[in-house]
Amino acid sequence: MKNIVHYFRWPIGLSVLGLAVAFWLGWSVERSVSEGFAFVIIGAVLMILEISLSFDNAIVNAAKLRTMAPVWQRRFLAWGMVIAVFGMRILFPLAIVAVAADTGPLETLDLAINQPAEYERIMRASHYSISGFGGAFLMMVALNYFIDEGKEVDWIRVLEIQLRRCASIRGLQIALVLVVMLGVSMRLPAAAATEFLFAGALGLVVFTGVEILGQLLDRQADAGALARAGGFGAFMYLEVLDASFSFDGVIGAFALTQNFFLIAIGLGVGALFVRSMTIRLVEKGTLAQFRYLEHGAFYSILVLSGIMFAQTVWHIPELVIGLIGAALIGVSLWSSVRYNNGRRAA
Repeated sequence: MKNIVHYFRWPIGLSVLGLAVAFWLGWSVERSVSEGFAFVIIGAVLMILEISLSFDNAIVNAAKLRTMAPVWQRRFLAWGMVIAVFGMRILFPLAIVAVAADTGPLETLDLAINQPAEYERIMRASHYSISGFGGAFLMMVALNYFIDEGKEVDWIRVLEIQLRRCASIRGLQIALVLVVMLGVSMRLPAAAATEFLFAGALGLVVFTGVEILGQLLDRQADAGALARAGGFGAFMYLEVLDASFSFDGVIGAFALTQNFFLIAIGLGVGALFVRSMTIRLVEKGTLAQFRYLEHGAFYSILVLSGIMFAQTVWHIPELVIGLIGAALIGVSLWSSVRYNNGRRAA
């Protein structure tokens, strides 16, 4: 217990501070204690929402971090903390609204604070672009994991063996994502379909670009001064991945509140918990101890990418999304424990 508290002491402390600020925000709206407690409850739910939606992100981050040089591990855990909390959960939503509304940074911030309903309307109006980009990027992440000749461990063998056998077909992952995107676009109005397809294509380009950058830098990692750049590609990959995961939490937050500061507190503290989970997974070697946990995370990513595409046509509650991800990871954890028990018994 003491060991767990060591890893989560900062998120726990900041969550207490954040909920205190949430109470003050609620109280300042109507000078009502009941309103203050209502804000506290919403803030706590936002933290849980962010953790449930991004738990698989922590597992994938930990898997990628194992392959990075120690110096880049430290940089991701330090710089990445700032980027994940302030960049992706606070500045990034502002940037989306600024571009969509063609306004400056200060006007967008004023819109978020003083006209939250309009801020939410603009954010939701961008959901075709958000779903297209995030869905395409995350689907590529999942397919690249399963369609890999070097993958040695299978969880759902019937499916994963067949996917691994297809790894020699060049461009298969991109073709599959494009087929899904075209299928979804046929259900959308013409203007929305164009916006969706453009954003999805951009997601494919960004994923491919980050992959190419990582491979180029890794090849030059032993070349003198360029050794310092060896993990930059992986660092960029993880940051873009984190941005893709943050979409659902940001959009889902508006279902609970339109208060910009309350959203920032809830999602920011939730992101801190996720980053602390990543640190624990890396330092304790949890992925090596639980054979199928990584598989569960990537299946969760694959399902999440499909849900992001489906959300352009149907509304899917964030609670359902979080429960599906948690269920997949939970089943993979249970399968890992069964495997370990079987080996010990043998």
